Amino acid sequence: MYKKFGSDLQGKVALITGASKGLGLGLAKIFAQEGAKVAVASRNIVQLESLSQEIRASGGICEPFFLDVRDVSSINACVEEVELKMGGIDILVNNAGMGNPIPAEKITEQDWDWMMDLNLKGTFFCCQAVGIRMLGRGKGRIINISSQASVVAIPQEVVYCASKGGVNMLTKTLAVEWSGRGVTVNAVGPTFIRTPGTAQRLEDPEFLAGVLSKIPRGRVATIEDVASSVLYLASDGADMVTGTLLLVDGGWTAL
Repeated sequence: MYKKFGSDLQGKVALITGASKGLGLGLAKIFAQEGAKVAVASRNIVQLESLSQEIRASGGICEPFFLDVRDVSSINACVEEVELKMGGIDILVNNAGMGNPIPAEKITEQDWDWMMDLNLKGTFFCCQAVGIRMLGRGKGRIINISSQASVVAIPQEVVYCASKGGVNMLTKTLAVEWSGRGVTVNAVGPTFIRTPGTAQRLEDPEFLAGVLSKIPRGRVATIEDVASSVLYLASDGADMVTGTLLLVDGGWTAL
């Protein structure tokens, strides 16, 4: 169950990408509960408008913005619009991303480019567009959503694993470049999370049993589990934490 984190995020502007469903949608609601002014961004503007209305009805502040992270011009336009409408972005959560299980021998160039553009290229250019503005103000928090699959191999997920491994090195390198100028950059690496997008796979008893056999904690993660780590890295309490990958995997990668 989610417990309020504190007052560190009160009034801060948080941009969350890929916020129309799953983890991003859940993070948007939780950031709003923490008092942040939430900018939700994705290609599904209809869903974002519905989410924004729901958050406002609960007393939060939320605005929807169109964003296609595979298109650099869309990224730049979105970030500019967020700052014009809501003020300087204090927190960026790069959540947009997706996996698509395909046997390695069947992966096409189109499969590779599509996922790399979404998971890695898009993450970098979102970091760049927001980071330039954060550097100008001398402060900011960037949290990239990576995966346990960035450090352990998942069969039939070679492109996803490679893209998330790239996110980890991107995070480290930006942290080295930017942390001395006030912008911390970290990543969170979840295990399997129960969302509408993972429901079909996790409802397969054989698949679920295989997953749970690798998680010493004995369960899959929840959105709230991941949110607690993201909130920490976004908070003032994490000022000395940068360039790290915080794994929320129940011990999978410790085996």
